[in-house]
Amino acid sequence: MSLIPSEATKIDVAGATVDFFKLEKDGQSTYYFDTSKCGPPEPMVNAVSGLKLIKGTNDKLVMINHKTPGGLFAKLQDDISYEMQETQEGLVKVIFSSNNSSSADTNLQNIKH
Repeated sequence: MSLIPSEATKIDVAGATVDFFKLEKDGQSTYYFDTSKCGPPEPMVNAVSGLKLIKGTNDKLVMINHKTPGGLFAKLQDDISYEMQETQEGLVKVIFSSNNSSSADTNLQNIKH
């Protein structure tokens, strides 16, 4: 069972090594990707590529991963927020959003994989 909505459409994302999908609803876009079967550094590489899509917007990014990406969280400033959910399949679903009211500025170019 896929955790990516069936109505989401596949898109090309620069630098990504897995498929990304986009779902538009009520004027907001949500981007999805699944790195649950990938090893390092692919989850970080794809998360950074996806975060570039939402930074400074009201859009969301959903990452499906096999574990919590703690190394990524440590590199984010408070301009990128996230919430985590465990799935019934034992995976981790992380929902990222951009906090436009923050004075911090996560430099996605400098995040090392």
